[in-house]
Amino acid sequence: MSDPRSITLDEIDRQLIALLQINARESVATLARQLGIARTTVNSRLERLEKNKVISGYGVRLGQRVLGGGLQAYVGIKVQPRSGKEVVRRLSAMGQVQQLCAVSGEFDYVAWLRTDSPEQLDQLLDQIGSLDGVEKTTTSIILSSKVDRGQPL
Repeated sequence: MSDPRSITLDEIDRQLIALLQINARESVATLARQLGIARTTVNSRLERLEKNKVISGYGVRLGQRVLGGGLQAYVGIKVQPRSGKEVVRRLSAMGQVQQLCAVSGEFDYVAWLRTDSPEQLDQLLDQIGSLDGVEKTTTSIILSSKVDRGQPL
């Protein structure tokens, strides 16, 4: 397997990926027509992008209503020096943490959380804030999604 950063993407690859981000279930025939290329070319490009892990999978995104009125939030997490590895390990064990990203800027990590109620979110934030090595957290509750091309990176 290749490193996805080492593969060169041309304009057609980028357009194909953009179309799939809008609708990953789009038919190969429709993709080929929109890109102005043959279906066999779309198939071979998809195969190459998947093999090289540029496309690592396809999934289902649930609408907010399906989540049973649950809450989603982003939490910026600042950790004390040399505490990152342990904090990441502890956050990884929390089922409500949907994604955790190392980031630059004021915070060291940003976590995407999903809970069933405001009370559960409050408890989870208390848990995160009390982890050894966590210095500061800042939470933003997601009110609505304006553009969604897949899960946060």
